[in-house]
Amino acid sequence: MTLNEIYKDAENRMKKSVEHVQHELAKIRTGRATPALLDIIRVEYYGSKVPLNQVATVTAPEPRLLVIQPWEKRIIGDIEKAILESDLGLTPSNDGNVIRLNIPELSEERRQELIKLVKKFCEEGRIAIRNVRRDANEHIKKLEKSHEISEDERDHALKHIQELTDKYIKEIDDLLEMKEKEILED
Repeated sequence: MTLNEIYKDAENRMKKSVEHVQHELAKIRTGRATPALLDIIRVEYYGSKVPLNQVATVTAPEPRLLVIQPWEKRIIGDIEKAILESDLGLTPSNDGNVIRLNIPELSEERRQELIKLVKKFCEEGRIAIRNVRRDANEHIKKLEKSHEISEDERDHALKHIQELTDKYIKEIDDLLEMKEKEILED
């Protein structure tokens, strides 16, 4: 493996870690309505479970309201059932054409629980990034041991990997800060 390949691999894996954290944080319910809240919902459709966004359009016309417009009216009951069975704690109401989900305000206790959860996801992301750094550093040291690169090149490569690590950990810290603000605001 060349140094450039090590850099590329490390950066790709670090990006994936950040994307994973973003994806996990999008699922966490804040006081605000966001279509990503329903990403975990799977609906029974022609005998198989499919993501809600493959059978309906989800919009957030107001800060505390989600509207689900099924593409076929006959599955409105299946969508309601899937929402009720989920652990979101939301109660759907439908008028025969669309389903409305009112997003209640969060209690202070629930906000603190959510912040703990957000911090846990972010810490897992940081750990994943540090593991990528460790793997990349081991590859670099092996290259030096086998005399494929010099000590100076090794030092430069280790510094480069550390810079990548710092960059992606900062991205996760920024995500954490943003999500905490989102959870704490009314």
